[in-house]
Amino acid sequence: MKYKHLFFDLDHTLWDFERNSTESLTEVYHLFKMQELGIPSHEQFITTYLKINYQLWAQLDQGLIAHSDIRENRFKLVLSELGVPSPPNFRTMEDAYIELLPTKSYLLDGALDVLDYARERGYDLHIITNGFDFIQDKKLRSSGIVQYFTHLITNENAQARKPDRRIFDYAITCAGAQCAECLMIGDNWVADILGAKRFGMDTVFYNPAGHMFDEAPTYEVRHLNELKDIL
Repeated sequence: MKYKHLFFDLDHTLWDFERNSTESLTEVYHLFKMQELGIPSHEQFITTYLKINYQLWAQLDQGLIAHSDIRENRFKLVLSELGVPSPPNFRTMEDAYIELLPTKSYLLDGALDVLDYARERGYDLHIITNGFDFIQDKKLRSSGIVQYFTHLITNENAQARKPDRRIFDYAITCAGAQCAECLMIGDNWVADILGAKRFGMDTVFYNPAGHMFDEAPTYEVRHLNELKDIL
């Protein structure tokens, strides 16, 4: 067995962020009566939110903004794009969303099968995520997969964010592992794949949309079940 330790990203790799976020945002839309603010449908609200959120996280991955900027500005930017002057309670909307989101339990198709398969094969499984301890731990518990993982490595406990090599160094130190026996599995080309690759770790790019990049990961899969052919 070439690898002993598997390091998984969480959001968009195992935990179905889009589905969980959509359910949470629908609840926020109705809770804050956004139709009365001039937003005609929760679909329009969610589409705009996901676009703004993606842009903000991309800026964060590039070091252009701080994580606190996302929490401070996300809902304000969404409402502004929808032509709604920010109500004084837009931060309350953010707080409600952050409270709801980690309680959701949807996993991506194949996630449980792959985790069972990897555990049965004797791999040590870990999470490396740019989230915070409490929120990411709650996601693992809500979705029923916390028991699969030996370590939850977050930017909070590592004091570094992917793609910074320090979070990968922290992770293998926690695991008591050598880099050559580790495999990073994630969906984010910059944070997960380039970050791990430049640290010296082999990678699996979970790439369901088939995006193309100049460099190559060690492996690439379109569906999580394809991991079984690698492990």
